[in-house]
Amino acid sequence: MKKVIILTLLYLSIGTHLLAQETQQTTVEEIRDNSIVYPESMTKQLSELLKTWQIDLSKAEVECERGINVVFHDSVYLKRLHRMPTEMELSFNSVVKSHIEMYANRRREQVSYMLALGDYYFPMFEQALDRQGMPLELKYLPVIESALNPVAVSRVGATGLWQFMMRTGKGYGLEVNSLVDERRDPYKATEAAVRYLKDLYAIYSDWNLVIAAYNCGPGNVNKAIARSGGKRDYWQIYYHLPRETRGYVPAFIAANYIMSHYADHKICPAHAYNTTTALDTVHVNERIHLEQIAGVLDLSLSELRRLNPQFKKDVIPGDSKAYALVLPSEKMYTFIDKSDEIMNYNRSSYLTHRANTDAYLNGTATTQSGNTTNIYYRVKKGDNLSIIARRNRITLSQLKSWNGLRSNTIGVGKRLVVGKEAVALPKTEPVKQMAQNTEGGSTGETETVNQFYRVRKGDTLGKIAQRNGVRVTQLQTW
Repeated sequence: MKKVIILTLLYLSIGTHLLAQETQQTTVEEIRDNSIVYPESMTKQLSELLKTWQIDLSKAEVECERGINVVFHDSVYLKRLHRMPTEMELSFNSVVKSHIEMYANRRREQVSYMLALGDYYFPMFEQALDRQGMPLELKYLPVIESALNPVAVSRVGATGLWQFMMRTGKGYGLEVNSLVDERRDPYKATEAAVRYLKDLYAIYSDWNLVIAAYNCGPGNVNKAIARSGGKRDYWQIYYHLPRETRGYVPAFIAANYIMSHYADHKICPAHAYNTTTALDTVHVNERIHLEQIAGVLDLSLSELRRLNPQFKKDVIPGDSKAYALVLPSEKMYTFIDKSDEIMNYNRSSYLTHRANTDAYLNGTATTQSGNTTNIYYRVKKGDNLSIIARRNRITLSQLKSWNGLRSNTIGVGKRLVVGKEAVALPKTEPVKQMAQNTEGGSTGETETVNQFYRVRKGDTLGKIAQRNGVRVTQLQTW
Protein backbone atom coordinates (compact mmCIF):
# COMPACT_ATOMS: atom_id res chain seq x y z
CA MET A 1 0.00 0.00 0.00
CA LYS A 2 2.80 2.35 0.92
CA LYS A 3 4.47 1.60 -2.43
CA VAL A 4 1.29 2.48 -4.32
CA ILE A 5 0.99 5.81 -2.50
CA ILE A 6 4.63 6.69 -3.25
CA LEU A 7 4.19 5.87 -6.96
CA THR A 8 1.00 7.90 -7.08
CA LEU A 9 2.72 10.91 -5.54
CA LEU A 10 5.59 10.50 -7.97
CA TYR A 11 3.25 10.52 -10.98
CA LEU A 12 1.41 13.54 -9.61
CA SER A 13 4.71 15.33 -9.10
CA ILE A 14 5.85 14.59 -12.64
CA GLY A 15 2.45 15.59 -14.08
CA THR A 16 2.43 18.84 -12.13
CA HIS A 17 5.96 19.61 -13.28
CA LEU A 18 5.07 18.96 -16.93
CA LEU A 19 1.91 21.06 -16.66
CA ALA A 20 3.85 23.87 -15.05
CA GLN A 21 6.47 23.63 -17.77
CA GLU A 22 3.76 23.65 -20.46
CA THR A 23 2.10 26.67 -18.87
CA GLN A 24 5.42 28.45 -18.60
CA GLN A 25 5.99 27.98 -22.32
CA THR A 26 2.62 29.40 -23.38
CA THR A 27 1.84 32.14 -20.88
CA VAL A 28 3.73 35.27 -19.98
CA GLU A 29 1.87 36.50 -16.93
CA GLU A 30 4.29 39.27 -16.05
CA ILE A 31 3.28 41.34 -19.09
CA ARG A 32 0.91 44.17 -18.13
CA ASP A 33 -0.05 47.09 -20.36
CA ASN A 34 -2.62 49.70 -19.36
CA SER A 35 -2.18 51.77 -22.54
CA ILE A 36 -2.72 49.22 -25.29
CA VAL A 37 -2.72 50.60 -28.84
CA TYR A 38 -4.83 48.34 -31.04
CA PRO A 39 -3.90 47.86 -34.71
CA GLU A 40 -5.56 50.37 -37.01
CA SER A 41 -7.55 47.60 -38.72
CA MET A 42 -9.31 46.85 -35.40
CA THR A 43 -10.54 50.41 -34.92
CA LYS A 44 -11.79 51.44 -38.38
CA GLN A 45 -15.48 51.75 -39.13
CA LEU A 46 -16.96 48.60 -40.61
CA SER A 47 -18.50 50.59 -43.48
CA GLU A 48 -15.00 51.24 -44.82
CA LEU A 49 -14.39 47.51 -45.00
CA LEU A 50 -17.59 46.78 -46.93
CA LYS A 51 -16.97 49.09 -49.89
CA THR A 52 -15.22 46.48 -52.00
CA TRP A 53 -17.45 43.48 -51.29
CA GLN A 54 -21.19 42.95 -51.19
CA ILE A 55 -21.43 41.41 -47.73
CA ASP A 56 -24.71 40.73 -45.94
CA LEU A 57 -23.97 40.68 -42.22
CA SER A 58 -27.58 39.79 -41.42
CA LYS A 59 -27.26 36.43 -43.16
CA ALA A 60 -25.06 33.73 -41.69
CA GLU A 61 -23.69 30.66 -43.38
CA VAL A 62 -25.64 27.44 -42.89
CA GLU A 63 -25.10 25.34 -39.74
CA CYS A 64 -23.80 28.22 -37.65
CA GLU A 65 -25.43 29.25 -34.38
CA ARG A 66 -25.30 32.99 -33.92
CA GLY A 67 -25.75 34.51 -30.48
CA ILE A 68 -24.17 36.72 -27.82
CA ASN A 69 -20.55 36.31 -26.91
CA VAL A 70 -19.50 33.57 -24.51
CA VAL A 71 -16.79 34.51 -22.01
CA PHE A 72 -14.34 31.79 -21.02
CA HIS A 73 -11.89 31.33 -18.17
CA ASP A 74 -8.26 32.14 -18.91
CA SER A 75 -7.37 28.47 -18.69
CA VAL A 76 -9.67 27.74 -21.63
CA TYR A 77 -7.93 30.32 -23.83
CA LEU A 78 -4.57 28.98 -22.73
CA LYS A 79 -5.51 25.39 -23.53
CA ARG A 80 -6.99 26.28 -26.93
CA LEU A 81 -3.94 28.27 -27.98
CA HIS A 82 -1.62 25.51 -26.81
CA ARG A 83 -3.51 22.88 -28.80
CA MET A 84 -3.53 24.79 -32.08
CA PRO A 85 -1.47 22.98 -34.76
CA THR A 86 1.21 25.61 -35.22
CA GLU A 87 4.98 25.77 -35.11
CA MET A 88 4.78 29.37 -33.92
CA GLU A 89 4.63 30.35 -30.26
CA LEU A 90 1.11 31.45 -29.32
CA SER A 91 1.55 32.80 -25.80
CA PHE A 92 -1.29 33.92 -23.53
CA ASN A 93 -1.34 36.85 -21.15
CA SER A 94 -3.52 39.81 -20.25
CA VAL A 95 -2.55 41.73 -23.39
CA VAL A 96 -3.40 38.79 -25.66
CA LYS A 97 -6.67 38.34 -23.76
CA SER A 98 -7.63 41.98 -24.33
CA HIS A 99 -7.19 41.52 -28.09
CA ILE A 100 -9.22 38.29 -28.08
CA GLU A 101 -12.01 40.10 -26.23
CA MET A 102 -11.79 42.98 -28.69
CA TYR A 103 -12.57 40.61 -31.57
CA ALA A 104 -15.12 38.53 -29.62
CA ASN A 105 -17.04 41.52 -28.22
CA ARG A 106 -16.63 44.83 -30.02
CA ARG A 107 -15.53 43.61 -33.47
CA ARG A 108 -17.87 40.67 -33.95
CA GLU A 109 -19.26 41.97 -37.25
CA GLN A 110 -15.75 42.58 -38.53
CA VAL A 111 -14.87 38.97 -37.73
CA SER A 112 -17.96 37.83 -39.68
CA TYR A 113 -16.84 39.92 -42.62
CA MET A 114 -13.28 38.56 -42.50
CA LEU A 115 -14.50 34.97 -42.24
CA ALA A 116 -16.48 35.46 -45.45
CA LEU A 117 -13.48 36.90 -47.29
CA GLY A 118 -11.17 34.29 -45.84
CA ASP A 119 -12.68 31.72 -48.21
CA TYR A 120 -11.35 33.84 -51.07
CA TYR A 121 -8.00 35.04 -49.72
CA PHE A 122 -6.69 32.39 -47.32
CA PRO A 123 -6.09 29.67 -49.96
CA MET A 124 -4.03 32.21 -51.91
CA PHE A 125 -1.97 33.07 -48.81
CA GLU A 126 -1.51 29.42 -47.86
CA GLN A 127 -0.20 28.44 -51.29
CA ALA A 128 2.37 31.25 -51.29
CA LEU A 129 3.53 30.42 -47.75
CA ASP A 130 3.68 26.69 -48.42
CA ARG A 131 5.85 27.18 -51.51
CA GLN A 132 8.44 28.86 -49.28
CA GLY A 133 8.11 26.32 -46.44
CA MET A 134 6.76 28.93 -44.02
CA PRO A 135 4.15 28.57 -41.24
CA LEU A 136 0.66 28.66 -42.72
CA GLU A 137 -0.69 30.55 -39.70
CA LEU A 138 1.03 33.64 -41.13
CA LYS A 139 -2.02 33.81 -43.40
CA TYR A 140 -3.69 35.68 -40.53
CA LEU A 141 -1.23 38.56 -40.73
CA PRO A 142 -3.43 40.50 -43.22
CA VAL A 143 -6.30 40.12 -40.73
CA ILE A 144 -4.55 42.52 -38.37
CA GLU A 145 -2.85 44.49 -41.14
CA SER A 146 -5.86 45.39 -43.27
CA ALA A 147 -8.88 43.37 -42.08
CA LEU A 148 -8.58 41.68 -45.50
CA ASN A 149 -9.31 44.93 -47.33
CA PRO A 150 -7.18 45.03 -50.54
CA VAL A 151 -7.53 48.79 -50.95
CA ALA A 152 -6.89 49.69 -47.30
CA VAL A 153 -4.62 52.70 -46.75
CA SER A 154 -3.22 53.45 -43.30
CA ARG A 155 -2.61 56.87 -41.76
CA VAL A 156 1.02 56.69 -42.89
CA GLY A 157 0.28 55.46 -46.42
CA ALA A 158 0.77 51.70 -46.02
CA THR A 159 -1.43 50.11 -48.67
CA GLY A 160 -3.14 46.85 -49.55
CA LEU A 161 -3.84 43.55 -47.84
CA TRP A 162 -0.28 43.33 -46.53
CA GLN A 163 0.08 47.08 -45.86
CA PHE A 164 3.29 47.74 -47.77
CA MET A 165 4.88 51.15 -47.53
CA MET A 166 5.81 52.44 -50.98
CA ARG A 167 9.56 52.12 -50.49
CA THR A 168 9.35 48.55 -49.18
CA GLY A 169 6.86 47.54 -51.86
CA LYS A 170 9.04 48.85 -54.67
CA GLY A 171 12.03 47.17 -53.06
CA TYR A 172 10.23 43.85 -53.44
CA GLY A 173 9.33 44.45 -57.07
CA LEU A 174 5.86 45.95 -56.74
CA GLU A 175 4.98 48.60 -59.32
CA VAL A 176 3.51 51.83 -57.99
CA ASN A 177 2.56 54.71 -60.30
CA SER A 178 -0.41 56.95 -61.05
CA LEU A 179 -2.47 54.17 -62.64
CA VAL A 180 -1.19 50.95 -61.08
CA ASP A 181 -0.47 50.08 -57.45
CA GLU A 182 0.59 46.46 -57.12
CA ARG A 183 0.53 46.77 -53.34
CA ARG A 184 -3.22 46.39 -53.90
CA ASP A 185 -2.76 43.32 -56.13
CA PRO A 186 -3.64 40.33 -53.90
CA TYR A 187 -1.42 37.91 -55.82
CA LYS A 188 1.69 40.03 -56.31
CA ALA A 189 1.53 41.64 -52.88
CA THR A 190 1.21 38.21 -51.25
CA GLU A 191 4.27 36.90 -53.07
CA ALA A 192 6.23 40.02 -52.07
CA ALA A 193 5.09 39.78 -48.44
CA VAL A 194 6.15 36.13 -48.19
CA ARG A 195 9.61 37.01 -49.52
CA TYR A 196 9.87 39.88 -47.05
CA LEU A 197 8.85 37.67 -44.12
CA LYS A 198 11.36 35.04 -45.19
CA ASP A 199 14.12 37.66 -45.32
CA LEU A 200 13.19 38.86 -41.83
CA TYR A 201 13.28 35.31 -40.49
CA ALA A 202 16.80 34.95 -41.88
CA ILE A 203 17.71 37.89 -39.62
CA TYR A 204 15.91 36.99 -36.38
CA SER A 205 15.13 33.23 -36.47
CA ASP A 206 12.12 34.01 -34.27
CA TRP A 207 8.63 34.47 -35.69
CA ASN A 208 7.46 36.88 -33.00
CA LEU A 209 10.39 39.18 -33.75
CA VAL A 210 9.69 38.77 -37.47
CA ILE A 211 6.08 39.86 -37.01
CA ALA A 212 7.18 42.84 -34.91
CA ALA A 213 9.77 43.82 -37.54
CA TYR A 214 7.14 43.51 -40.28
CA ASN A 215 5.11 46.13 -38.45
CA CYS A 216 7.70 48.66 -37.29
CA GLY A 217 10.75 47.77 -39.38
CA PRO A 218 13.94 45.90 -38.48
CA GLY A 219 15.58 49.10 -37.27
CA ASN A 220 13.11 49.58 -34.42
CA VAL A 221 13.31 45.92 -33.41
CA ASN A 222 17.11 46.11 -33.38
CA LYS A 223 16.91 49.21 -31.15
CA ALA A 224 14.57 47.38 -28.76
CA ILE A 225 16.97 44.43 -28.61
CA ALA A 226 19.86 46.76 -27.85
CA ARG A 227 17.92 48.63 -25.14
CA SER A 228 17.00 45.34 -23.47
CA GLY A 229 20.64 44.34 -23.18
CA GLY A 230 20.67 42.06 -26.20
CA LYS A 231 17.63 39.94 -25.39
CA ARG A 232 16.05 38.34 -28.47
CA ASP A 233 12.67 37.35 -27.07
CA TYR A 234 9.64 39.43 -28.02
CA TRP A 235 8.16 39.52 -24.54
CA GLN A 236 11.49 40.51 -23.01
CA ILE A 237 11.84 43.48 -25.36
CA TYR A 238 8.11 44.30 -25.22
CA TYR A 239 8.44 47.58 -23.30
CA HIS A 240 11.29 48.77 -25.54
CA LEU A 241 9.21 48.54 -28.73
CA PRO A 242 7.15 51.43 -30.16
CA ARG A 243 3.72 51.56 -28.50
CA GLU A 244 1.96 50.78 -31.79
CA THR A 245 4.01 47.59 -32.21
CA ARG A 246 3.61 46.24 -28.67
CA GLY A 247 0.09 45.10 -29.41
CA TYR A 248 0.97 43.68 -32.80
CA VAL A 249 2.03 40.16 -31.80
CA PRO A 250 -0.83 39.92 -29.26
CA ALA A 251 -3.22 40.94 -32.05
CA PHE A 252 -1.73 38.28 -34.32
CA ILE A 253 -2.22 35.61 -31.64
CA ALA A 254 -5.79 36.84 -31.09
CA ALA A 255 -6.46 36.68 -34.84
CA ASN A 256 -5.26 33.07 -34.93
CA TYR A 257 -7.53 32.29 -32.00
CA ILE A 258 -10.71 34.02 -33.18
CA MET A 259 -10.46 32.77 -36.78
CA SER A 260 -10.26 29.22 -35.41
CA HIS A 261 -12.70 29.45 -32.48
CA TYR A 262 -15.28 31.97 -33.76
CA ALA A 263 -18.11 29.43 -33.40
CA ASP A 264 -17.32 29.04 -29.68
CA HIS A 265 -18.08 32.76 -29.35
CA LYS A 266 -21.32 32.50 -31.39
CA ILE A 267 -19.86 34.38 -34.37
CA CYS A 268 -20.89 33.25 -37.86
CA PRO A 269 -19.30 33.96 -41.26
CA ALA A 270 -21.28 36.59 -43.17
CA HIS A 271 -22.76 35.86 -46.57
CA ALA A 272 -20.81 37.22 -49.55
CA TYR A 273 -22.91 37.69 -52.68
CA ASN A 274 -20.20 38.29 -55.24
CA THR A 275 -17.49 35.78 -54.44
CA THR A 276 -16.34 34.13 -57.65
CA THR A 277 -14.74 30.73 -57.23
CA ALA A 278 -13.62 30.03 -60.81
CA LEU A 279 -11.22 32.72 -61.99
CA ASP A 280 -8.77 33.02 -64.85
CA THR A 281 -6.13 35.48 -65.99
CA VAL A 282 -5.65 37.08 -69.39
CA HIS A 283 -2.89 39.48 -70.44
CA VAL A 284 -3.88 42.89 -71.76
CA ASN A 285 -1.67 44.59 -74.35
CA GLU A 286 -3.77 47.70 -74.97
CA ARG A 287 -4.82 50.69 -72.90
CA ILE A 288 -8.34 49.83 -71.79
CA HIS A 289 -10.77 51.18 -69.21
CA LEU A 290 -12.48 48.70 -66.90
CA GLU A 291 -15.85 50.17 -67.92
CA GLN A 292 -15.14 49.19 -71.53
CA ILE A 293 -14.62 45.60 -70.40
CA ALA A 294 -17.68 45.69 -68.15
CA GLY A 295 -19.86 47.08 -70.94
CA VAL A 296 -18.94 44.47 -73.55
CA LEU A 297 -18.67 41.44 -71.24
CA ASP A 298 -21.82 42.30 -69.26
CA LEU A 299 -19.94 42.41 -65.94
CA SER A 300 -20.46 44.84 -63.11
CA LEU A 301 -17.75 47.43 -62.67
CA SER A 302 -17.68 46.67 -58.94
CA GLU A 303 -16.82 43.02 -59.62
CA LEU A 304 -14.00 43.98 -61.99
CA ARG A 305 -12.64 46.39 -59.39
CA ARG A 306 -12.85 43.73 -56.70
CA LEU A 307 -10.94 41.22 -58.83
CA ASN A 308 -8.40 43.82 -60.02
CA PRO A 309 -7.92 46.40 -57.24
CA GLN A 310 -4.42 47.27 -58.48
CA PHE A 311 -5.81 49.53 -61.24
CA LYS A 312 -6.33 52.67 -59.18
CA LYS A 313 -8.09 54.75 -61.85
CA ASP A 314 -9.85 51.83 -63.59
CA VAL A 315 -7.38 52.13 -66.47
CA ILE A 316 -5.15 49.25 -67.62
CA PRO A 317 -2.08 50.85 -69.30
CA GLY A 318 -1.43 47.82 -71.49
CA ASP A 319 0.16 49.92 -74.22
CA SER A 320 3.28 50.32 -72.05
CA LYS A 321 3.57 46.64 -71.07
CA ALA A 322 1.32 43.62 -70.69
CA TYR A 323 -0.80 43.53 -67.53
CA ALA A 324 -2.66 40.57 -66.05
CA LEU A 325 -6.42 40.96 -65.80
CA VAL A 326 -8.40 38.62 -63.54
CA LEU A 327 -11.80 37.60 -64.90
CA PRO A 328 -14.45 35.01 -64.11
CA SER A 329 -13.45 31.92 -66.07
CA GLU A 330 -16.60 31.93 -68.18
CA LYS A 331 -15.74 35.42 -69.48
CA MET A 332 -12.13 34.78 -70.48
CA TYR A 333 -12.70 33.49 -74.02
CA THR A 334 -15.34 36.14 -74.63
CA PHE A 335 -12.73 38.75 -73.72
CA ILE A 336 -10.26 37.28 -76.22
CA ASP A 337 -12.86 37.01 -79.00
CA LYS A 338 -14.15 40.54 -78.46
CA SER A 339 -10.87 42.30 -77.69
CA ASP A 340 -11.21 44.71 -80.64
CA GLU A 341 -14.79 45.53 -79.72
CA ILE A 342 -13.75 46.15 -76.11
CA MET A 343 -10.92 48.48 -77.11
CA ASN A 344 -13.18 50.58 -79.34
CA TYR A 345 -16.16 50.60 -76.97
CA ASN A 346 -16.78 54.27 -76.08
CA ARG A 347 -13.02 54.83 -76.20
CA SER A 348 -13.29 58.59 -76.60
CA SER A 349 -15.50 58.78 -73.50
CA TYR A 350 -13.40 56.66 -71.16
CA LEU A 351 -9.89 57.67 -72.27
CA THR A 352 -10.40 61.36 -72.98
CA HIS A 353 -7.13 62.33 -71.28
CA ARG A 354 -5.29 60.32 -73.95
CA ALA A 355 -6.78 62.11 -76.96
CA ASN A 356 -3.87 64.45 -77.70
CA THR A 357 -1.22 61.79 -77.09
CA ASP A 358 -3.04 59.22 -79.20
CA ALA A 359 -3.41 61.74 -81.99
CA TYR A 360 0.27 62.60 -81.88
CA LEU A 361 1.37 58.96 -81.96
CA ASN A 362 -1.08 58.16 -84.74
CA GLY A 363 -0.16 61.18 -86.86
CA THR A 364 -3.61 62.77 -86.69
CA ALA A 365 -3.05 65.55 -84.21
CA THR A 366 -4.95 68.85 -84.54
CA THR A 367 -7.14 67.60 -87.40
CA GLN A 368 -10.86 68.24 -87.32
CA SER A 369 -12.35 65.73 -89.72
CA GLY A 370 -9.17 63.67 -89.92
CA ASN A 371 -6.67 63.64 -92.76
CA THR A 372 -5.42 60.08 -92.35
CA THR A 373 -6.80 56.79 -91.17
CA ASN A 374 -4.68 54.17 -89.49
CA ILE A 375 -4.10 50.70 -90.88
CA TYR A 376 -3.87 48.14 -88.09
CA TYR A 377 -2.24 44.75 -87.70
CA ARG A 378 -2.57 42.32 -84.78
CA VAL A 379 0.69 40.66 -83.76
CA LYS A 380 0.81 36.90 -84.27
CA LYS A 381 3.06 34.22 -82.83
CA GLY A 382 6.49 34.35 -84.49
CA ASP A 383 6.23 38.03 -85.44
CA ASN A 384 8.80 40.66 -84.56
CA LEU A 385 8.93 44.37 -85.33
CA SER A 386 11.38 44.01 -88.22
CA ILE A 387 9.24 41.41 -89.97
CA ILE A 388 6.08 43.47 -89.47
CA ALA A 389 7.77 46.64 -90.77
CA ARG A 390 9.19 44.88 -93.83
CA ARG A 391 5.88 43.19 -94.62
CA ASN A 392 4.09 46.54 -94.58
CA ARG A 393 6.85 48.42 -96.46
CA ILE A 394 7.60 50.85 -93.66
CA THR A 395 10.71 51.51 -91.65
CA LEU A 396 11.25 50.11 -88.18
CA SER A 397 11.51 53.65 -86.79
CA GLN A 398 8.14 54.54 -88.32
CA LEU A 399 6.54 51.47 -86.78
CA LYS A 400 7.94 52.26 -83.34
CA SER A 401 7.08 55.95 -83.59
CA TRP A 402 3.47 55.37 -84.65
CA ASN A 403 2.93 52.96 -81.79
CA GLY A 404 4.94 54.70 -79.09
CA LEU A 405 7.29 51.74 -78.68
CA ARG A 406 10.57 52.22 -76.83
CA SER A 407 11.93 48.72 -77.32
CA ASN A 408 11.74 45.95 -79.88
CA THR A 409 9.78 43.68 -77.54
CA ILE A 410 6.18 43.10 -78.58
CA GLY A 411 3.49 40.81 -77.21
CA VAL A 412 1.30 38.47 -79.19
CA GLY A 413 -2.18 39.93 -79.68
CA LYS A 414 -1.14 43.58 -79.52
CA ARG A 415 -2.69 45.80 -82.20
CA LEU A 416 -0.17 47.93 -84.11
CA VAL A 417 -0.52 50.83 -86.51
CA VAL A 418 1.31 49.67 -89.66
CA GLY A 419 0.30 52.32 -92.17
CA LYS A 420 -1.76 55.41 -92.89
CA GLU A 421 -4.19 56.20 -95.66
CA ALA A 422 -5.00 59.73 -96.78
CA VAL A 423 -8.55 60.95 -96.33
CA ALA A 424 -10.02 63.72 -98.47
CA LEU A 425 -9.99 67.08 -96.71
CA PRO A 426 -12.50 69.88 -97.15
CA LYS A 427 -11.37 72.50 -99.61
CA THR A 428 -9.09 75.02 -97.99
CA GLU A 429 -7.57 78.14 -99.48
CA PRO A 430 -3.91 77.34 -100.22
CA VAL A 431 -1.16 79.27 -98.56
CA LYS A 432 -0.16 82.26 -100.58
CA GLN A 433 2.86 81.76 -102.78
CA MET A 434 2.35 78.00 -102.92
CA ALA A 435 1.06 78.47 -106.43
CA GLN A 436 0.88 82.07 -107.65
CA ASN A 437 -0.25 83.70 -110.83
CA THR A 438 2.39 85.67 -112.64
CA GLU A 439 2.05 89.36 -112.31
CA GLY A 440 1.28 89.58 -116.02
CA GLY A 441 -1.56 87.09 -115.54
CA SER A 442 -3.26 87.96 -118.88
CA THR A 443 -2.10 84.85 -120.64
CA GLY A 444 -3.64 82.53 -117.99
CA GLU A 445 -0.34 80.77 -117.47
CA THR A 446 0.94 80.17 -113.93
CA GLU A 447 4.38 79.96 -112.49
CA THR A 448 5.06 77.43 -109.71
CA VAL A 449 7.03 78.81 -106.80
CA ASN A 450 8.36 76.38 -104.14
CA GLN A 451 7.41 77.25 -100.60
CA PHE A 452 9.64 75.62 -97.99
CA TYR A 453 8.76 74.65 -94.43
CA ARG A 454 11.13 73.55 -91.68
CA VAL A 455 9.77 70.58 -89.73
CA ARG A 456 9.38 71.24 -86.03
CA LYS A 457 9.19 68.87 -83.10
CA GLY A 458 5.73 67.34 -82.91
CA ASP A 459 4.91 67.83 -86.59
CA THR A 460 3.32 65.12 -88.69
CA LEU A 461 2.64 65.01 -92.41
CA GLY A 462 -1.06 65.39 -91.72
CA LYS A 463 -0.48 68.43 -89.53
CA ILE A 464 1.82 70.12 -92.06
CA ALA A 465 -0.55 69.33 -94.93
CA GLN A 466 -3.57 70.82 -93.18
CA ARG A 467 -1.65 73.89 -92.08
CA ASN A 468 -0.68 74.60 -95.68
CA GLY A 469 -3.96 73.62 -97.31
CA VAL A 470 -2.64 70.64 -99.25
CA ARG A 471 -3.08 66.89 -99.14
CA VAL A 472 -0.76 64.36 -97.57
CA THR A 473 -0.40 62.61 -100.93
CA GLN A 474 0.71 65.90 -102.49
CA LEU A 475 3.33 66.42 -99.80
CA GLN A 476 4.60 62.88 -100.35
CA THR A 477 4.79 63.43 -104.12
CA TRP A 478 6.56 66.80 -103.87
